[in-house]
Amino acid sequence: MAAGTKALGDLLDGIGSGRREKPVVCECGARMGSNGLIDKTLLTILGPVSYSRSIFQCDVCGTTRYPGDEELDVVGTTRSPGLRRMMARAGSKSTFREGRDDLDIYAGVKVSAKDVERVAERIGEDMENWAGAEREQLLGRVEPASCDKTIPVMYVSVDGTGIPMTKTELKGRKGKQADGSSKTREVKLGCVFTQTTVDKDGFAVRDPESTSFVGAIETSNELGWRIYAEALRRGLWRAEKVVVLGDGAEWIKTLVENHFSDAIHIIDLYHTREHVSDLCKLLFGSQEKEKVRHRMRWWTSLDEGAVDKIVREAKAQLPADAGVREKAEKEISYLEKNQERMRYLEFRAQGLFVGSGVMEAGCKTVIGQRMKQSGMEWSVRGANDIISLRCMMQSGRLEDYWESRVGS
Repeated sequence: MAAGTKALGDLLDGIGSGRREKPVVCECGARMGSNGLIDKTLLTILGPVSYSRSIFQCDVCGTTRYPGDEELDVVGTTRSPGLRRMMARAGSKSTFREGRDDLDIYAGVKVSAKDVERVAERIGEDMENWAGAEREQLLGRVEPASCDKTIPVMYVSVDGTGIPMTKTELKGRKGKQADGSSKTREVKLGCVFTQTTVDKDGFAVRDPESTSFVGAIETSNELGWRIYAEALRRGLWRAEKVVVLGDGAEWIKTLVENHFSDAIHIIDLYHTREHVSDLCKLLFGSQEKEKVRHRMRWWTSLDEGAVDKIVREAKAQLPADAGVREKAEKEISYLEKNQERMRYLEFRAQGLFVGSGVMEAGCKTVIGQRMKQSGMEWSVRGANDIISLRCMMQSGRLEDYWESRVGS
């Protein structure tokens, strides 16, 4: 590694110094003048490396530039791109302290946990800016008059999951605690994946490595534009069929109406089963046998797409207690108004997914495993930086991001 460090130092020698073919121009438009050489030590994967580069200064506004730093992508940092990449990955996978230890054990790189945090969050923020610019371009496109339908089925799925936040971020927010306060804020997560075929039993099969994720602590309206842009990036206009999977939350229905109005909207079967189970508890209370019997019968009715049958039978079983009756009627109303999104027999006959297992797994792997560990508390900024980083990694877009840095 010492030999590699020396070789790298030799390679860097002369970058950003000496006579330049083109003048260095300031952002204000004035020509900048060379003001000598300044040494800089970079911490790299091989170890610390020093090099000298020219400093240019603008006589008009006083701005300074180091063209050598720009060429090497080390503006405003003393860590090489390769090391920053490792630190960002380490910080996204586990706690910043564990990331620090992993870098030391696996690569012999000694940095602090705070260094890992700063680099990981800075890379995440930059990824979000890069993705934001890409979204603007995608949303500015006009749908072509005709397009080859090369994607049999595209799925869009959205959900929300809470993560622990600092007290500052929770001030004044209502929650589910006994005193009415909150300990978490909701991350809204979305994913896009595709399906080409079904298995021998006719069940939908997700295309390998076709899942991409987007998300942030943001409003449902903001997520709507985010997931719509991701669907466009993935080829929305080339999809023969578009399916939106999610629970029955009103914000999801609004999102579908605003961005995927022509899509098939399916309410996750397992979420619907939970509502039926809750309905059985309300209708039959302590009658355990009746509760289990009706739950199994009505789950079968769900599989058959016979939601109207469940509604009809449940209405005949409404209890006399006014409070319980009101809750039961609410559950019945939920089933009644969402019948068109619960035609599971018909959806399965078309070879479609009827459960949002991919999204549930995403909430656990993309968000939960990293951001819900014991003792963690996040700021909105820090959380969104890490969410951006993890979404990019889980979507297999890390190389796209680094290539864009090289290109810029």
